[in-house]
Amino acid sequence: MPAFDVVSEVDLQEVRNAIDQSMRELRTRFDFRGVDAGFELEGETVTVWAQEEFQVDQLVDILRDKMTRRSVDVGALDPRPLEASGKQKRQPFGLKRGIDRDASKQIVKTVKDTRLKVQSQIQGDKVRVTGKKRDDLQAVIAKLKDGEFGVPLQFSNFRD
Repeated sequence: MPAFDVVSEVDLQEVRNAIDQSMRELRTRFDFRGVDAGFELEGETVTVWAQEEFQVDQLVDILRDKMTRRSVDVGALDPRPLEASGKQKRQPFGLKRGIDRDASKQIVKTVKDTRLKVQSQIQGDKVRVTGKKRDDLQAVIAKLKDGEFGVPLQFSNFRD
């Protein structure tokens, strides 16, 4: 029976590469000469820092651009409040991994609303969708791509 999994994963190596590329661009930018600014990846947290808040916003734009070029969904960045300490402003971002319970229920509801002959079930931090026809599964994938669930979705483990 054909099936696929709906997951939300982030490739940490690609995130690391995007941060490295962002640091390279930061070093070549004229408007950041002599400014204490940068990016840092610690576990599941990306931290952006600079001397002013507008500079932090510019750095976030650079990071998002590099993540997009590395095929990492920028929806995986979970912004946290801006922190100010002394002359430095810091913006931490968590990385969203896995589908939480509410998003899983919303995905299952969306699949049921398609009225196709498919079944969906929550399995931990992923949702498995099974059906008899491959075309039905592809229609479900198209419907889920159009939806907004608060987490970036990938479709893996497609089996016939």
